Amino acid sequence: MACPLLAASTLSTWVIVVAFIAAALLIGLMLVSAIFSVWLERKVAGRIQDRLGPTRVGGKFGWLQTLADGVKLLAKEDFIPAVADQMLFRVGPYIALVGSFMGFLALPFGVGVVAMEMNIAVFFMLAAMSSEVFGIILIGYGSGSKWSLFGGMREAAQMVSYEIPMALCVIVPVIVAGTMNLHTIALQQTGGIWNWYIFHDPFTFAAFWTYFTCAMASCKRAPFDLAEAESELVAGFHTEYSGFRWLVIFMAEYGSMVAVSGIANVMFLGGWSLGIPVELAESLKFDFLSFTAFGRDLNLGLILGNVINVVVFIFKCWFLVFIMMWVRWTLPRLRIDQVMMTCLKYLVPIACVLLVGVSLWQLLLPAAVATILSWVIFGLSMAGLAWFAWTLKTFASAKPGDAMAGMWRMTDVPGYQGAKQPT
Repeated sequence: MACPLLAASTLSTWVIVVAFIAAALLIGLMLVSAIFSVWLERKVAGRIQDRLGPTRVGGKFGWLQTLADGVKLLAKEDFIPAVADQMLFRVGPYIALVGSFMGFLALPFGVGVVAMEMNIAVFFMLAAMSSEVFGIILIGYGSGSKWSLFGGMREAAQMVSYEIPMALCVIVPVIVAGTMNLHTIALQQTGGIWNWYIFHDPFTFAAFWTYFTCAMASCKRAPFDLAEAESELVAGFHTEYSGFRWLVIFMAEYGSMVAVSGIANVMFLGGWSLGIPVELAESLKFDFLSFTAFGRDLNLGLILGNVINVVVFIFKCWFLVFIMMWVRWTLPRLRIDQVMMTCLKYLVPIACVLLVGVSLWQLLLPAAVATILSWVIFGLSMAGLAWFAWTLKTFASAKPGDAMAGMWRMTDVPGYQGAKQPT
């Protein structure tokens, strides 16, 4: 007869091993996402600004450029200013990184693929990621520089302010779902793209765009990046940093971008759902593919379906990160007073209206009417998306003189390469 104490010890050891593997996978995903995001941002910036971006290192697309930069930063001198607070200067970047990483603990990547499933996962993620602001304050204060201090205080005020409308917008789909468990919210949106909460009602549709705006501001992304205003604060709160610690600060920023995109994905865009009426993890689950390993019943079809779900989830998050980059390299930077006014004067009232509106929608509107209106929103959204795609295609294929009449001329311009020179 097996010893119960030995079985319990083996189980506890297995739990610890799984916990370490899960933690390694999560931090690996966060760091790889940051590396990919740096490369992607350079390519997006190059494309938008009519430049090439990375092309040499790693082949045609420069896909090893970020790794080369990482090696350079590891080899770069890591100095600490004489007037800096030694302890605060050292621990600040790591506190920011830990605050960014903790948000991934409750993020579901597939059916049951979550490090820690919680009934309050929504607010755990928001609370955990908000602790990044402590690292920003310590970085600015511990540097011993007034420019870093100003940048840290700006960023702290900005992050704390934008967390208010951001949390209010997250409550909107929570009211629709009736739970704060991210895994359950994602499961409720399976069965087709029309079940995604962004199409549920006008208030969830508007809440997605409001949340995404607040998320960009909380991640210090342009046009809300006045904490890193080169024209007035040099590089902002991380002016005095170099080498590996500078790398950690930006790993935290790009990790936060992926985390807030993950929340938007789960709350509004169906999570790991492909938008088709079939849930892959369940449809591929067959009895003949079941087996037992490590004392647990496993199914090969369920595992394969979840692998696809994880890939879909990560791709959606990266797409939202791409949208953040698109906005950054398109819109001009706001002044710091405009950044704060946008939050306190506009986004907070808008978020409150959306919260009240969705509550009344759930309480007062008949289910049949709500279903019809959700289909109308879905149809209009698909029509708008098709028009946008067609506009992009035709705009990109037209000559600049035709696409932007009155701004550029391709011929008869003195000195223009290929143009007819005046005689």
